[in-house]
Amino acid sequence: MEHGQAGLVGGKPVIFGQRKVRPRACLVGKRHLRAFLRDVLEDMGFVISECRTADELPHVLRTEFPDLILLGIGSDRIEPGRLLEMLVREEFAGRVLAFGARESIIMAAVQQVGSEYGLAMLPPLKAPFAAETLRDRIAMLLPREPAPRPAVHVGEALHAGWLELWYEPKFDACTLSRRGAEAHVRMRHPTWGVVPPAYFIPEPHDPHFWGLSQFVIDRAIKDWQYLLEQQTSIDLSINLPAAFLTDPQAVRDLCRRMPSHPAFGGLTIEIESVEAIQNLDLLVEVAREVRFHNIGLAIDNVGANWPQLMGVTKFPFMKLKVDRQFVGGCANGPLKRTVCRHIVDIAKEYNVRTVAEGVESQADLIAVAELGFDLAQGHLFGKAMPLKQFAQSSFNSAPARPK
Repeated sequence: MEHGQAGLVGGKPVIFGQRKVRPRACLVGKRHLRAFLRDVLEDMGFVISECRTADELPHVLRTEFPDLILLGIGSDRIEPGRLLEMLVREEFAGRVLAFGARESIIMAAVQQVGSEYGLAMLPPLKAPFAAETLRDRIAMLLPREPAPRPAVHVGEALHAGWLELWYEPKFDACTLSRRGAEAHVRMRHPTWGVVPPAYFIPEPHDPHFWGLSQFVIDRAIKDWQYLLEQQTSIDLSINLPAAFLTDPQAVRDLCRRMPSHPAFGGLTIEIESVEAIQNLDLLVEVAREVRFHNIGLAIDNVGANWPQLMGVTKFPFMKLKVDRQFVGGCANGPLKRTVCRHIVDIAKEYNVRTVAEGVESQADLIAVAELGFDLAQGHLFGKAMPLKQFAQSSFNSAPARPK
């Protein structure tokens, strides 16, 4: 990346040494290709902007300072020659990577004219291409050192509208049909790109903690309505702190917000197991109240603390979710497998469902099914993804059934 370019904080460039906080890329092309490239590049650490037409490019160049332009050849409303002229006029000093469905006269022309204009043209990509092929093309732009800790604050994100929910699918552990999705909050920061929650989730005493919980509830309901319009209605789960449910008014407001649509199968609220055990008596009463409003409570990340759930006389929770550290590798880990079996047995005793988190291999999926888990989620099925991508994903996009 060239010295002198930077990300923006408060409208001002920010440079760490001679490198940006993160490399930046602008995607120009068809929507489905932009969606694929966005996911791949964000995983590589890029901050992404998009152009649907060539007319949007000058503004992006002047405000986003991209290091890389990915130019889709044969894309709707995109004129490659005009776009190349804009890059020259704006004195773009980054790289240009053209991609298209096939090698063609226009692809060759873009490479030749771009080089004649003095643009740094990377070898083109022929679609379809693998993520690793793209990584090889842009290796010189990838961060050589870990980026510094993002300077982000949830209060600013709430005010600026940077927060969104991403959805991780859940599947039936035996039939592998999709049975729901868990919402994960993400921040799409203008400088740092997609920021995971570990960097911005506030402490329980933080005044913005309440606002974040309200955002998750409101966004999940709106997203469910969007999915219904897209013909992909699905049961959703969200994560809330136990402290939020200790406020009777918050619980009443939550109940009033539930959709009355007949397709609404209910909302599951997942509570961290440590918090749930510490507030068990209170949550038992809350769970009994909210279930009459189509809301269920689940206990999340159950692991070595499973004995503390034994002997509960009233257990109105819907699900027990087993911590990923005990699911991952349970196929070949006797101790992990024993913990999983105990939790499944407790769930059967209380007549509630079990969810295995962190399924990342076929061997663990087989073990999860043999142990009697009801549902499974993890990277084997797919990572959490933005709402629109989740809606467009195949309804039965599960791994092949183990044999």
